[in-house]
Formats: sequence, C-alpha cells, structure tokens
Amino acid sequence: MTSTPPASRGTRNPRALRWAWVVGAVVVMAIGLILLLLLTQSTNNRELYERNYARLFAVNVVVAAVLFAVIVWMAVRLLIRLRRGKFGSRLLVKLATIFALVGLMPGLLIYVVSYQFVSRSIESWFDVKVEGALDAGVNLGRTTLDILANGMADKARSASSQLADIPDAAAGLTLERIRDQLDANDVVLWSASGQLIASVGQSRFLLNPERPSPQQLRNVRSQRAVAAIEGLDETGTAAESAAHIKALALVSNKGLGLLAEPRFLQVVQALPPALVANAMAVQTANREYQERALARSGLKRMYIGTLTLSLFLAVFGAVLLAVLLGNQLARPLLLLAEGVRQVAEGDLTPKAVLQGRDELGGLTRSFANMTQQLADARTAVDHSMAQVNAARANLQTILDNLTAGVIVLDAQGLIQSSNPGATRILRVPLAAFEGRPLAEVASLEDFAKRVNAQFDVFLSEQTHHGLDHWQQSFELNATASPFSQDAITLVARGAELPGSNRLLVFDDISEIVSAQRAQAWGEVARRLAHEIKNPLTPIQLSAERMEMKLLSKLGDPEQALLKKSVKTIVDQVDAMKRLVNEFRDYARLPAAELKPLDLNALVQDVLQLYENDAATVRITSELDALCPPILGDAEQLRQVIHNLLQNAQDASEATRRPDFVPEVTLRTQWVSAAQRVRLVVRDQGTGFPDHILKRAFEPYVTTKSRGTGLGLAVVKKIADEHGARIDVSNRVVDGAVDGAQVSLSFAIETSVAG
Repeated sequence: MTSTPPASRGTRNPRALRWAWVVGAVVVMAIGLILLLLLTQSTNNRELYERNYARLFAVNVVVAAVLFAVIVWMAVRLLIRLRRGKFGSRLLVKLATIFALVGLMPGLLIYVVSYQFVSRSIESWFDVKVEGALDAGVNLGRTTLDILANGMADKARSASSQLADIPDAAAGLTLERIRDQLDANDVVLWSASGQLIASVGQSRFLLNPERPSPQQLRNVRSQRAVAAIEGLDETGTAAESAAHIKALALVSNKGLGLLAEPRFLQVVQALPPALVANAMAVQTANREYQERALARSGLKRMYIGTLTLSLFLAVFGAVLLAVLLGNQLARPLLLLAEGVRQVAEGDLTPKAVLQGRDELGGLTRSFANMTQQLADARTAVDHSMAQVNAARANLQTILDNLTAGVIVLDAQGLIQSSNPGATRILRVPLAAFEGRPLAEVASLEDFAKRVNAQFDVFLSEQTHHGLDHWQQSFELNATASPFSQDAITLVARGAELPGSNRLLVFDDISEIVSAQRAQAWGEVARRLAHEIKNPLTPIQLSAERMEMKLLSKLGDPEQALLKKSVKTIVDQVDAMKRLVNEFRDYARLPAAELKPLDLNALVQDVLQLYENDAATVRITSELDALCPPILGDAEQLRQVIHNLLQNAQDASEATRRPDFVPEVTLRTQWVSAAQRVRLVVRDQGTGFPDHILKRAFEPYVTTKSRGTGLGLAVVKKIADEHGARIDVSNRVVDGAVDGAQVSLSFAIETSVAG
C-alpha cells in the first residue's frame, strides 16, 4: 500500500507489492493447512504425536506470531491512510472492520466453544465410569468365552463315554455321531502317545493335523476334560474366522482291561463371528483408550494451539481481503464519485473509464455509457417534448374545431376541461366552470346527475361485462315544446381515462330526431292514404253514373262540361289509386320465403317482358354460367328486377337521341372469393345528384317529376329481407358521369357452399 496517487507512480512497485501480498498469504495459508494435516496425523498415531509434539507446538507459535504481526502492521497502515485523508480510506477501514468481524466473530465463537470442549469435554472422555465400563466389557467378554469353553469341555466328557467300548477300527461312525450331536467343526480321537486314531470334519483332510501337547494330555488325565479358546490373537476378519473352542476329554476303555492305554477325544467348535467381533472391539477400544489417556494433556494443548492458529488465519485472511479489495475499489470509486458529482451538476460530457477487465472496470465503462445515454436521452426528450407540445397544440386545435362536445370530468364529477363544441351545444360557458362540479352549471343539474349515474353503472359492470364505454341519449329542456328551439336532444358516450378521469363526448341530434319525427308523420300520412282508398271507387262509380243519367238530358254545352268534369274526376281517382297502391305495397311487403333459386333463369324470365322496348332503350344481359343457386323469394326478386329495370329505363330515356339509343345492362357474376352471387344493373342516364345519392334508398326521394320515390326503397327493403348487400353509385367514364349502377350481393345455398 502507498499514499502516492496511482497516476504519479509506475506500475512495477504496486504490482510487486500486490504479488508479495498474494505470495505471503498463500505461504501462510499453506503452513496453516500443513499444521492442520500434521495435527490430524499425530492425533491418530501416538508415537508420531509424542515424537513431533515439540516441533508442532513451536511452529504453531511462530505462525501465530507472524500472523499477529502482519495484522498489526496492516491496521497501522490503514490508520495512516485514514489520517492523511486519502480517498477510499474510510471505505477500506469499513471493509477491513467488516471482514475482520466476519472472520473474528464466528472464529471467536467457535474458538470459545472449542476451547471449552477441549478443556472439559476431552477430560470427560477419560472419566472413571468410562474406564470402568470398558473394563467391565472386557471382563464380560472373557467370562462369556470361559463359560462357552467350560460348556464344551462338559459336552466332550459326556460324549467320550460313547467311545468306551468302541474299538479303534470302528470309531469313525461314532465320531460322526458325536460331531452331529455337538454341532462341532472337527472331532478327533487320539491315542495316549498322541497318534491319530480316527477323525471326522476338517482334520480328516489334513496330512499332519496339530497334536495335543504332552502338557495338555497330562491335564486331561488329571481333570478328565479341559477346554481352551484359540485364534483370538489374530486381527480383523481373520480372528472372526479362526477363533474356536478346543476341548479334550479322556476316553475310558472299560472293556479292554486295566493295561490298555487311554484314548483322548478332541472336539473343535468355531466361535460365533458376532461374539468374536464384539469381544475384539471391546478389547481394541480399551487398548486405545488407555493409550489416549496417557497423551490427553498433550493432545489438549495441541488442539488449543491449533484453534488459536485457525483464529489468526481467519482474521488475517479477512483483513487481507479487505485491503486488497479496498485498493481495487478505491480507484474506480474515485472516478465514479467524480463522475456522479459532474452528472449531479448537469454535466453529461463523456467520462473517463478504466481499461481493466474486471467488474469495476466494467462499472466505470457502464457509467460512462450511462452518461452518454443520458445525454442522448436528454436530446431525445427535448425532441419528444417538442413533438408532444406540437401534438398537444394539434389536439387542442382538433378539439376546438370539433362539432361534438367533449368534457373531461374527474371521479368526483368536477370539470377538468371542455372544448368550444360543448359550449356551443349546451349553450353554457363551460370554461368558466372548470374545477367546479358539472351539477353547479345552470340548467345542467339533471343532466349532470344522469351522467354520473351512467358512469357509476358503467364502472360497476365494466369488469363483469368487459365494457369500454357507455352510450345514452338525453333530453335537455324537456319541459319546453319538442319543436321549440330550446329543446336539445343529445347522444352521449362515456369512457374511463387513465388516472380515474372520465371522458364525456356528446353531439346534438335534434335535427336527426326532427327528421325521425317527420318520417313518423309520413307513416301516419301513408296510413291515412290507405283509409282514403276506400271511398275512391264509389266516387268514380258515382261520377260515371251521373254521366250516364244526365248526359242525354243536357244540351251540347252542358254535355261537354259534364264529360270533361267526369273525366277529370275519373283520372284523378285513378292517380290516387296508383299512389295508394304504391304506399300499400311498401308498407305491407310480405316476409320473404327463402328457397333455392336460379338467378339466371329468373333474369331471363323477366327480360322476356321487355323485348318490345328495344326501340326506346336497349336492354342487354351478361349472365355468368358459373353462378350457383341462391336463397331467395322468386316473387320479391322479380319485383326487384322490375323496379331496377324501370328506373334504369326512365333514367336512360332522358339521354335518348336520334343517333344514340341508350343501353341498360343486367349482369350476374359469381364471386368465388366471397362465396356470393352479384346482380348488377347499369344504365346510361344522367346519374344521381350528390344529395340524392346519399339518400337514394329513403322513401319519397326521387329525381322524377311524377315519381313517389318508393322504387329503390322497396328494393332496399327486399334486399334486407334476403340478407343481401346493396350499393348504388354513379358510373364515371373519362371524368364524366355515364349513368348509374345498382348492385346486389346474395348468399348462395348452404349445401352448395359446403
């Protein structure tokens, strides 16, 4: 560590110092690990432990002293840096303290617990009760083996009586029986001189089985039977398989006389492996216990020394890591601190970076990239704010010029903003009421209450039904006459805006309602026309009867007047009948009965009625043979074709000249992409004016001087009954209107479509 800034020093000394730190840390750590390994080896080997105890203890003391000196030196260096006020010193002190506490506190806790364990628990290992228990276990094993041996001796003595009268040549079968009775591994019959007479079991396969010693034979003569445990001197699994009881019993020869030599019965039975293993384990544990009891004081000192060394290693490693990491963090943090200060002052110019490959170098680069991105973002924000301001100005201009009224309310019903359209429709200066409830506006109390109720219902049902808006009509100044200029009919639409604000958009449909009322009065007039039809026939008959009765009784002048008057009455009655019939046909159009229908055949059938009209207007047809059957009512579609052809003829006659005969074209077309059949009627008339084109399918809208305007209305009504799409347009050729075109699109039969 050095107090000189990195910019004024070379890279050799700091790098050499860093390598010295690393090498020293590795060496110390290696020494500590070696000591721990030696401790493990020595505690498991009493001789090695006793021989190297002094050396291990000395090395422990030296390493602990070195570590303590290094820790003190590092602490002094940190204090010097802190007093000089070098940047990062406080961070280094904090890191060193944190790492030291992280290493010291757990290590100290483990040290205290381990010290108590070593100083107290190890002593408990060598308690008198433990030693007595081990001795008792050893004695128990010996007693058990002695009991087994004595039992086998008694059994061998009892079994020897079976050989008393058996000669040597026939002793084999008796030995087999004795072996089975005693569950023995080996049964041998020996002579007094130690010669093998007969054997069964394992010894029969041996060329030179082990003979009893003279001392054993003398003991048998004096005690009648002896037994011994053999094979326990082996170790491991060999002892379990080799341990056995060998019993010798004297066989008395009753039938051979007093001078006959005695014989000896030897019985060998293997000990149970579990019993042998337990006896060996108790014996081994007792031996190791005695060995460790002799070295427990030295073992305790070695454990305490090693624990102390481990504590120093932990603290040393923690402080070393704190210093190394602190040095690595100091320089990047200095750059970051300076950069943060500049950014806080609003300076987003490019910042200095470190070229290291670690995360801290990457952090400085990321900070530099961030400042560059902030600079770019500031430019983008400025540009976006300019666009937002422009868009806001455009939106305000649009709102100011909207014919519809727009009001923004908050959740409490306070007016946040409104456009001039709302002021014009409601005839109230809403801008003066911003920030106040809509209900406080004069003449809008009931409207505000109903609007708030609609929003409450909408918000309560929004989550259940997935609604995004509500729509409702309102009557303002309903107490006035419906035809008064003060009565206003509004259609309003509401939706929820972000932030719990509410958007209310409404429009004045008073004129539309007036038109609907006018249409309703027209319906009343048509119904009255039906009532008018009833007296028309009596009027016509009465006029004709008057002519018949009075014509012969009047003079010539009066006859002429009578004929003219009667003719006028009859003509007007016929005209009224035609008008009433047209009203009746439109109002009482029956429901369509949709059946499979060949549209081409129907068109050809209708065109036969117009074959004689070719002198005034030529009618041609273009029928698509690929057209499949459609679903339609033949009578109603026949009326549709008639109405379209008559309108086309009437429109085309206005353009007829001696050198030009207009043409009406009737065409069918199969549109496979849409699975529909199209019927098109085109003429070469003057077309529809713009104001008529938009309302061509409304009743009483016509360009004819004597027409009722019900022709296309009937066509539209029949098309709706058939679910057909209908369209009317002017045909434009070279920029000029060249007649009109009406097209209908019919659905085909379902079986054909499938």
